[in-house]
Amino acid sequence: MPTPKTMLDKIWDFHFVAQRLDGRDMIYIDRHVLHDLHAPHAFEKLAQTGRSVRRADLTFSMQDHTVATKPGRDETTNPDGAQFQRAMRDGSLKNGIRLFDLDDPEQGISHVVAPELGLVLPGATHAVPDSHACTVGGLGALGLGCGTSELEHILTTQTIALKRPRSIRITLEGALDRYVTAKDVALRILALFGTSFGRGAAIEFAGPVARALSVEARMTLCNLTIEMGSRAGFVAPDEKTFAYLEGRPYAPRGAEWDAAVARWRQVASDEGAVFDQEMTVDCTGLAPQITWGTDQAQTVGVDEIVPLIGGDAQARLKAENALAYMGLEAGVPVAGVKVDRVFIGSCTNARLSDLRAAADIIKGKHAAPGLTAMVVPGSTSVKRAAEREGLDIVFKDAGFFWGESGCSMCAGGNGDRGRPQERIVSTTNRNFEGRQGKAVRTHLASPEVAAATALAGVIADPRRL
Repeated sequence: MPTPKTMLDKIWDFHFVAQRLDGRDMIYIDRHVLHDLHAPHAFEKLAQTGRSVRRADLTFSMQDHTVATKPGRDETTNPDGAQFQRAMRDGSLKNGIRLFDLDDPEQGISHVVAPELGLVLPGATHAVPDSHACTVGGLGALGLGCGTSELEHILTTQTIALKRPRSIRITLEGALDRYVTAKDVALRILALFGTSFGRGAAIEFAGPVARALSVEARMTLCNLTIEMGSRAGFVAPDEKTFAYLEGRPYAPRGAEWDAAVARWRQVASDEGAVFDQEMTVDCTGLAPQITWGTDQAQTVGVDEIVPLIGGDAQARLKAENALAYMGLEAGVPVAGVKVDRVFIGSCTNARLSDLRAAADIIKGKHAAPGLTAMVVPGSTSVKRAAEREGLDIVFKDAGFFWGESGCSMCAGGNGDRGRPQERIVSTTNRNFEGRQGKAVRTHLASPEVAAATALAGVIADPRRL
């Protein structure tokens, strides 16, 4: 009788090509998506060495990191990004790669566009020169972030060299209350276990909470696995996954679709599969979460206080430095802290379901006086769909900026940055010092918490509205 396998084992073994002398496995990559910040350098290296792209038909280019989000934008709107966009355009054309340029109706953030077009499928390997490639694990795919040298290797060989990750299964028990989301689950896991517990691992989420999440919510959950130190994250594909993918432009059709679904049903971990580590998180009664410090583990419920400083000398120093940077005091309630800006966007929380959730809270109301509020859809497709539903009007009537799709304030590579000491509640994935601008103070939260905060002008609990 065959040994039961985890989902990681199944995907890894199916894509295994060979083992290198240094002990790393060569893993075949089904499709990969490039972006404008790192791909130009890889194109330059290919040109210098006279090598070509092995499978241009499996490679796609996305303008997302450096593109301006102002309405009516072109490549000159963000002058600092123009050279990257031109290099991306030239390199993609030279190598015969499909480019989603600024004026493309499907342009957007790579981790949003790839799933919505069906470019990434259950059981597949998917590489992006960006750490949040793990997002597509919400479809049951192995999403791998890669550096520039690894990207060059993938472009020329269609493989990546890796050590097989260890496996962790996190079983999410209970059920989520209203206004509690996948983002809150991920932040709670980070608060419980820290930002490095998953180092060298692939994390599979299981249990009733994972099963109950929508596909888009699963992508949010998997998006944050890189912040847990892991290489990738998964939720096993199921009927929700298949319904989400059916009819997508790059998904199989007809008899090929039926055959694909039959294969995808086998991707989930087998009964009795052994993981290197098993963990359980009870989500019963979980409150909306928000970060108070400068890493994602420094998180509390939005109805709690900024934690009192404790632990060993190193932990105390870290907390003291975080409090000083964030301009906060231990023991003060998080709710009620004045906020200067709210940002709803990024590959973590800028899909249609995220915008709907925020708009439901904001509709008929207005952002607090003096507060800057921004919504940047994750893709042009999301933007179109939101506008068909009138969500853009809801946001604009409430005093929000409604932008074109792109990475925007996630890392500020397009010029969307906060001002020094500005306090921002953001739906992004990183709250490191200077991440959204010099000396900017970032609190990570869900779209629901961000929306409630925009209305109140202070950090607010959407359950109390």
